[in-house]
Formats: sequence, C-alpha cells, structure tokens
Amino acid sequence: MSSTTPIHSDQAPAAIGPYSQGRMGAGLVFVSGQLGLDPTSGELKGLDLETQTRQALSNVQAVLRAAGCELTDVAAVDVFLTNMGDFVEFNRIYQSFFGEHKPARAVVAVKALPKDGRVEIKCVAVKK
Repeated sequence: MSSTTPIHSDQAPAAIGPYSQGRMGAGLVFVSGQLGLDPTSGELKGLDLETQTRQALSNVQAVLRAAGCELTDVAAVDVFLTNMGDFVEFNRIYQSFFGEHKPARAVVAVKALPKDGRVEIKCVAVKK
C-alpha cells in the first residue's frame, strides 16, 4: 500500500506520461512538472514565454487547490527554462503569482521540454 495519495484536478492538464499530476503524504504535497498546457486540449496554450508561464503556474495552482493548498503553502519550486535569456521575464510573471511569498527556488536551463514547451514548473507544498 502506498504511503502517498494521488492528486487529480480537471483544472490542470492530464499527465502526458506514466505519472500523477501530484502526490501527497506526510503533510507534503508534490506537484509534478507543469508545462503551459491547456487543461482541455492538452496542447500548449501559446508559443510565447508569458502565455506558457502563466498557464504553467495556473496548472500548478489547480493541482495545489485539489490537494487543499494555495501558492502560499509552497516551500520549494524548481523551474526549467529552455532559454536562460528568459530569466528576467519569467521572474516578473512568477512574482505576479507568488507576490511577497518567496519559496526556496532553483531555475535551470534545459535543452528541451516535452511538447516543445519553453518552461516547466514543479513544486513542494506543506499542507496545513
């Protein structure tokens, strides 16, 4: 028997591989990497960084809410960008979602992402 429970939200895109949108256990919520995919079509919401980042963060938010959490419960975020030149623009959009809440974070450049996405975001939250 698993010590974690899967999280599912219809407000976030279905997993595109053999994984869950998220899992929770021991008071922690693990949100799988979210691309800027439209939850209905499963396709990228747009080609530009801003649209993809906003959608990816909305997807993260939807999975968190399905687990009974909000962005303010997030303790750590990992971000994958296909172009580190997008770092400043990404930060602007990211801050518009997180406001003054500043989780621990890593941002790394990667060669490619699934579906040719420009950004992928995953996180860990603490369930109150």
